[in-house]
Amino acid sequence: MGRRQRDRRPAPRADDPDFAALTERHRRELHVHCYRMLASFDDAEDAVQETYLRAWRGRDRFDGTQPRAWLYRIATNVCLDLLRRTGRQPRAVRSYAEVPWLQPYPDRLLDRVAPGDEQPDAVAVTRETIELAFLAAMQVLPARQRAAFLVRDVLGWSAAETAELLETSVAAANSALQRARATLQAHLPARRADWAANPADERERELLARFIDAHERCDAAAALAAAAPDLRITMPPAPMCFDGVASIAPLLERAFGPEREGDWRLLPTYANRMPAAASYLRRPGDPVFRAFKLDVLRVRDGRIAEITTFGHALFPAFDLPAVL
Repeated sequence: MGRRQRDRRPAPRADDPDFAALTERHRRELHVHCYRMLASFDDAEDAVQETYLRAWRGRDRFDGTQPRAWLYRIATNVCLDLLRRTGRQPRAVRSYAEVPWLQPYPDRLLDRVAPGDEQPDAVAVTRETIELAFLAAMQVLPARQRAAFLVRDVLGWSAAETAELLETSVAAANSALQRARATLQAHLPARRADWAANPADERERELLARFIDAHERCDAAAALAAAAPDLRITMPPAPMCFDGVASIAPLLERAFGPEREGDWRLLPTYANRMPAAASYLRRPGDPVFRAFKLDVLRVRDGRIAEITTFGHALFPAFDLPAVL
């Protein structure tokens, strides 16, 4: 024990600027990791706070090397503890309605992790592993399988590094990874390149503009013209799922009909590397448009194939105003 103490480098204190410099640069990346584990922006925020608290408490056991791996190990264990407490794990995910804790992630914060592909952390925010479909599929996995898959197949860690992070053997870590891959085959395309839609392009931006214009003019026909016939709409945490344009007539009437709650104004944004629109509603007698909802769009073949509608609670994270 004494020899081990002599071999270790002095650990920087948590209140030391060197400790902050060593750890703070990984905060956003760790938030994304926790978000993938938990599928909730708010829970990821709590998990990262707990991660840094545990890091501070355990600073005397840190040898000052590989701070990124050290923090990932703490963050993963924080998430595993939370998942054990909540028991969140749907048996299958046929729609996002079965993942009521699902929340969006602002692209503006993803961009802070790695502004360019040359950055070593860029792998943490590649589009195919941050879209809502991937997040929802991950929730089907048991917690330790989820962690093994994320560390190996998303972050690219070795089997030995994964085993150390999970505090298990290499054989057990590999077994967890293989079981995770097998489960995900039923929920994601086999080829990783097919996990996501194409990268955002001008056509996608034009479609988002059409979506916004149709809503602001309360034009149901224009809204339907931008949608695929098999359009799906979900509204986590609400349990409803609407499949096909024929099923959304009540939603169109409520949003655009003569008895609608008010008038709309929308702002373009991006969430989970997908186009999104922040909606503001001005009710009769109210002089301002107030934050109402966030629609995240999945685009396929130039049409809107899926709309996932969230509340406005995360508007501050998107740097969106409360009123217009």
